[in-house]
Amino acid sequence: MIALTGLAVAPRMAAAQALPGGFVYLRDVDPSIIQDIRYATSNNFVGKPLAGYEAGECVVKREVGLRLKAVQQELAKQKLSLKMFDCYRPARASMDMVRWSRDGRETASQRRYNPSLAKAELFRLGYIAAYSGHSTGAALDLTLVDLVADNSATFDPRKTYADCTAPAGARAPEGSIDMGTGYDCSDVKANTRSSAITAEQRKWRNTLVAAMAKQGFSNYFREWWHFSLPGAGGQAYDFPIKRRN
Repeated sequence: MIALTGLAVAPRMAAAQALPGGFVYLRDVDPSIIQDIRYATSNNFVGKPLAGYEAGECVVKREVGLRLKAVQQELAKQKLSLKMFDCYRPARASMDMVRWSRDGRETASQRRYNPSLAKAELFRLGYIAAYSGHSTGAALDLTLVDLVADNSATFDPRKTYADCTAPAGARAPEGSIDMGTGYDCSDVKANTRSSAITAEQRKWRNTLVAAMAKQGFSNYFREWWHFSLPGAGGQAYDFPIKRRN
């Protein structure tokens, strides 16, 4: 387990946007970790950037960042990388999600993320919550990237994609290893131990869970991509994510 000191990030901190005490930009800890912060874009289940996401930057508690660096170092030996989809989430963004789930409207592109459920059910079933551990800086959404694979396919908002449970070639591209569903898929197939995935997809989910567990992270059973670091959370914050200077 990596020694949790502030020394690993101190040399780069002067260049970063001021953050509340204990928070860091992940780029200042390990710039090799790939970032695709989806809630800063329209490529997400709401279909627009969420409140508080003024920049596509991964912000985390310092201890979380250092442990992610340790995970990345181990994965690099296998020519793999972490890819971050979401890190610290302003509390106002969680309320944006709640309002979306209750607005009574649903487009075809939004429906891709919950093909078997009505959006009004997502809050009741625990896929959306008014309070999120992300707002403490200790929860993360992430996946794995095979660094020797062709990851060039990108999301095209003009294209019609299959839903998040479809085969990887039919659903929206994410430039990452096929885990059996897309990111933010509100479906039982996204449960980490789902029996509805292939042996290869299960292998990769297990690889991700094991790599994260080695550094103390716990997986949320409903979502193969969601991890948190017990004891590193605390109060929820609502400061906006701004561009790192």
